[in-house]
Amino acid sequence: MDEHMITFKTAKRVSSLKPYFFASLSNKINELRSNNVDVIRIDIGSPDLPPAEFIINVLSKEARRTDTHRYTPYGGTLSFRQAISTYYQNRFGVDLDPVKEVVGLIGSKEGLFNLSQILLDPGDLVLVPDPGYPVYKSSAAIAGADTYKIPLLSANDYLPDLNAIPDEIADKAKLLWLNYPNNPTGAVASLGFFEKVVAFAKRHRILIAHDAPYADICYDDYLAPSILQVPGAKDVAIEFNSLSKAYNMAGWRLGMAVGNPQIIQLLHTYKTQLDTSHFAPILSAGVTALTGDQTWLKDRNLVYLERRDIVVQTLKDLGFSMKIPPAAIYVWAHLPEQYSDEFAFCSTVLDETGVSITPGGVYGENGSGYIRISLGTKTEEIKEAMHRLSEWFNSKGHKIP
Repeated sequence: MDEHMITFKTAKRVSSLKPYFFASLSNKINELRSNNVDVIRIDIGSPDLPPAEFIINVLSKEARRTDTHRYTPYGGTLSFRQAISTYYQNRFGVDLDPVKEVVGLIGSKEGLFNLSQILLDPGDLVLVPDPGYPVYKSSAAIAGADTYKIPLLSANDYLPDLNAIPDEIADKAKLLWLNYPNNPTGAVASLGFFEKVVAFAKRHRILIAHDAPYADICYDDYLAPSILQVPGAKDVAIEFNSLSKAYNMAGWRLGMAVGNPQIIQLLHTYKTQLDTSHFAPILSAGVTALTGDQTWLKDRNLVYLERRDIVVQTLKDLGFSMKIPPAAIYVWAHLPEQYSDEFAFCSTVLDETGVSITPGGVYGENGSGYIRISLGTKTEEIKEAMHRLSEWFNSKGHKIP
């Protein structure tokens, strides 16, 4: 560092944060690739398949117009909000006011983070699932709030045990995070479970934030519900959703928050201080994705299903234990008994096979001993990754039965 460079004192709420795991992992993978290592990434949940051609065609057509390059309204155009409302009616039978109960987001992750900033003050309490998406916890930390971890355990099908939350904790809590179909476990929740959660939230005056970006990636005739299908859910709940996973549009950064009108308005107001919305052709393509032909998603899900079954069968043969996920794009598996440290396991596998897997501990202490494999990689590459993993186990003397 230049000796004349001034070192500035940064905000404690930010300086105490660790780098996001996948940012650090990408640096290591880039280093390996620079040394000609053939790395197969089955770690990050980024869909490899493109959106349907008719969606891309709308983007291309609209981008060529001369009148689509100005700023667009905060929170998305009215047509995009109306498309979100139409999607919720068609998909879940849920009525949404596109002006008061819908706001467009630059990817749902933005909304997840912003929710903590509009709702939480220093010292407030948040109920956070463990394992869970790291943004739930980090956004609370930046807001100065405290978190209470709710274990998601295999014995309870990775659902939170609401009865195990002490009343004094529930009464103090301001926000409860839920995420079904779940990342990282692939677990699902029934409408009956959501009914219990809504009743719990009303009893303790807690806002429910349900993160539901995997609702349209389901297998074996399963169909994920929305928490807003519960009568009265809008009184205490908002739901985040995204076109990233549902329509293979991760890089397009199109998401939404829907539900409780007070919270939706606050999110909208907060956004006016942060961003200037999307490129209009992307919003137009989003309208087409949400309201156009949905049948192509069935074939897309069959691709993920094939990949899921390849991974599950290989891991079972190698001695991993797991529940077969009925939705989402992840396989969550417990390490064989000869391994205990998932970080060391994943690091060694990456170094010795070039296969990048996510250690479960990234998602919280209840992820200890687990790994997460993403299905968002080409089928042939997943087959190769499983082959390499099997060969590696054999080389260590852990013979496949």
